[in-house]
Amino acid sequence: MTLIETLARWCAEPPAFSPHAQQLAREAITDTLACLVAGRDDFSTRAVAQAWSADARSVAVDALINATAAHAIDFDDNFAPGMSHASAVLVPALLAVALAEKCSGSALIKAYLIGLQAQAFIGDAVGYGHYTAGWHGTSTVGCIGSAAGVAALLGHDTAAIARTLSIAVSLASGVKGQFGTPLKPFHAGMAARNAVDAATLASTGISGRLDIIECPMGFAELYDGMLQVPTLPESSDPHVIESIGVMPKKHPCCGSTHRILDAIADLQQQQQFQLDDIEQIHCQVGIANWRNLAYTQPEDEMQARFSMPYCVAVMLQRGALSVADFTAEAVKHQAKNPLLLRVKMDAWTPEQEAEQRDLPHILTLTLKEGREIIHSRYQAKGTQAEPFSEAERRSKFLDCCGELTDRERLFSRLSALEQETTLHFLREMMA
Repeated sequence: MTLIETLARWCAEPPAFSPHAQQLAREAITDTLACLVAGRDDFSTRAVAQAWSADARSVAVDALINATAAHAIDFDDNFAPGMSHASAVLVPALLAVALAEKCSGSALIKAYLIGLQAQAFIGDAVGYGHYTAGWHGTSTVGCIGSAAGVAALLGHDTAAIARTLSIAVSLASGVKGQFGTPLKPFHAGMAARNAVDAATLASTGISGRLDIIECPMGFAELYDGMLQVPTLPESSDPHVIESIGVMPKKHPCCGSTHRILDAIADLQQQQQFQLDDIEQIHCQVGIANWRNLAYTQPEDEMQARFSMPYCVAVMLQRGALSVADFTAEAVKHQAKNPLLLRVKMDAWTPEQEAEQRDLPHILTLTLKEGREIIHSRYQAKGTQAEPFSEAERRSKFLDCCGELTDRERLFSRLSALEQETTLHFLREMMA
């Protein structure tokens, strides 16, 4: 069988998902909806809504606008196997369909787990080179994997899911050169819309090649993939959300900054330095992370989210980053902060990364007295090794949903999402 046929067969008849996998899915859905609310008034969300205002609000357009909102402030989760912000695409696409089809909370959770595993499968098939070459996995891998979840939620059989996946390959796009601009959130919106459109078009019977991932001039070859044949979990195997997991964000900015920011938090908690003691800050990061962070002197809030100097300076001053630190006013206020000029960043070399894939991010603080404090992190807060507590997840949700008067009630209902027979109560969270 082709890769698409293998994946489609699994998506049509997945093994039973464990209670733990369903719990993790529920938490990821809740986190994504909080980020969606926080991003509803972002410029990118408003621009997308305005551009499609003349159209009747279709399911695909609902997915487009809400996925843009979910990714707008870069507070949504990361997913290593898909090299993507998996949930920002998957949840809005599924929710738009689930509301139209009057699906239950348990059906949404099942479709999420199918779509997430599909993203992992596609990501593993093309490998990390796809991302480092400059493709935005959120809108390439995310589109294809989310299409599988949408197709499964619609009740498509194996053949229809395979058709959906083939169509989605032709819709996958998005380049990382747009990071730091309002088009990056649009990538998530575009991917969610394309996922819905792919499943909708597949229902007519139209199809493309089912070997389009591995064939000559196919997805892997054209999108800088190192073609591999992934495995899918059987009944006794853990789902990818259990074995690797999605990574919710502690900080509302590009995930490439997070290990350095968490390293600062570690040192601040240990009280190893005072702000006035610092002469220079050096950050050693991965090549892809270095490329993602293109702005040393950000001019607006979107650039600030992709600026290591900005994020580090605020973290050193305040000990935390919040949504309020990424506004036009906040960026203007920080423009003259001398700390920004003291932050330097370098990347590991290609040879070093080839020799060892999992290199740490290293923070070096040089103090005015000449002493150096060095601290490294292999992972950021939110990974399986250092998961959020229930209190931390609730705190982030309430912070993101500050404009909603009944956010406590919403958090409680989402905490028991599998018991909800209808999802209509979530409409107030949508853009």
